[in-house]
Amino acid sequence: MCDEFIHPGLVSDSRLSRRTFGLMTAAVAGGAGAAHAQSNVTETDVTVKTPDGTCDAVVFHPSTKGKWPAVLIWPDIMGLRPAFRDMGRRLAAQGYTVLVVNPFYRSAHAPVIGDNFDFSNPESRARLTGYRAAMTNDGVDSDAVAYLAFLDTLPQTDKTRKAGVQGYCMGGALSFRTAAASDRIWAVGSFHGGNGLVTDKPDSPHLLIAKTHAAFLVCQAQNDDATNPKVKEDLKAAFAASAKTATVEVYAANHGWCVPGGAVYNQAEAERAWTNLSALYKTALA
Repeated sequence: MCDEFIHPGLVSDSRLSRRTFGLMTAAVAGGAGAAHAQSNVTETDVTVKTPDGTCDAVVFHPSTKGKWPAVLIWPDIMGLRPAFRDMGRRLAAQGYTVLVVNPFYRSAHAPVIGDNFDFSNPESRARLTGYRAAMTNDGVDSDAVAYLAFLDTLPQTDKTRKAGVQGYCMGGALSFRTAAASDRIWAVGSFHGGNGLVTDKPDSPHLLIAKTHAAFLVCQAQNDDATNPKVKEDLKAAFAASAKTATVEVYAANHGWCVPGGAVYNQAEAERAWTNLSALYKTALA
């Protein structure tokens, strides 16, 4: 997962002020966002019933009439926020029905951080790790099934097409779990999932690979790899043993590089990761 050494620095986004976020949400709910119209993507705040409660989330899909493959996005440990709305909107514009969830709905409504969040602050970090601790494996699995079922109720989802899942930071491991929990998933993208993808515990995400039928794209951060270079080799071995199509690669960027607003955001490597994800979905979700 994340710690102050691997995920240092501020996460800054002026849209994360409570007032600004509230106004943005109201505009989305009313369908009045000029940016959304310009991108030809419809954005709607929703709630999803799960066995453990009600999750606040957001759905994106092309504004034109039609049906598209479903994709679930698991945010990083700082949760659902404008940067992940941007990702959902961008992906939907490529022809997908996208659900971005608040993984911490058991503990707090999104956004769970403010406009200048310092992950290296022990008190702030402890709050987020506490939210993560409230998510048991069984809870994550049942959440994933509920999220995909919700996507399949939407008229914009093509249920005859395969579905995908992508996750960032802790969301990488959650994406592995999602693929094992639902036979709807045929493509998995993990971005700076870190050492949490391979552990010495019986619930290690890499042990779930054999239970999936997905193709995988695993993009690891260079500083995660430096702390434990064996992770990539264990992942490659697990994919090979399960005869799964997979790409495991270390990117020239640090943990968190894919998410704008973070101190380590690396646009060039983030775009490379996005291009590779787009290629995976185009092939695997056909």
